[in-house]
Amino acid sequence: MSASSSAPKRRGTARRIGILGGTFDPIHLAHLRCAEEARQALDLDEVLFIPSASPPHKTKRSVSPAADRLAMVEIAIAGNPAFRVCSMEVERPGHSYSVDTLRALRERLPAQTHLVFLVGLDAFREIGTWKEYRSLFPLADVAVLSRPDCRLGRPRAVLPVAARRDFCYGPDRKTLLHKTGNRILFLDVTALDISATEIRTRVRRGESVRYLVPAGVERYLSRKRLYRRGRQAP
Repeated sequence: MSASSSAPKRRGTARRIGILGGTFDPIHLAHLRCAEEARQALDLDEVLFIPSASPPHKTKRSVSPAADRLAMVEIAIAGNPAFRVCSMEVERPGHSYSVDTLRALRERLPAQTHLVFLVGLDAFREIGTWKEYRSLFPLADVAVLSRPDCRLGRPRAVLPVAARRDFCYGPDRKTLLHKTGNRILFLDVTALDISATEIRTRVRRGESVRYLVPAGVERYLSRKRLYRRGRQAP
């Protein structure tokens, strides 16, 4: 499904908020472009960037201090009035689970607020390993964003087997409809093959990351000497 073909009809005056979580170690231009395309395609009033404090799926390496990753997100989104940063996962102790974040947002925001959880296709394929993953779908729509070299196949087949009975196909045979009325949408976004791992490696080697990250983030990395040898995350 292309991004333009999936834009929903706005219901009343309820605000539509996209939720984009991640380690953002560091945030880069692909993150920003995906968020902007999702904002336009889904008629979102704003996109909340939520850096994770202790991501449960990043156990193979240490991540940079949360304060640095939060600061880089703030720098990166400063020029877009529709983008905001939310520090709730940084402030919450323990692992950062998406289901806990969505529940907390539901408690904080007006009841009529429509949430859209933004997630890459590569991550969505692993959703069966997430904490209480079936509880995510009643809390928000899910917009699954295409990723380079990651093929969709049949939409329902990417769901864990235990969750498939909770969904049916929409009229277009591409959108999945949850029994609560929420949806899973599949959006094609610009294929910018940029990875945070590549950026960290380039910085450690003393190579340029210009045009991979926003200029302000590039300056922050230089000033803080993040990812340099001898300046590793704890």
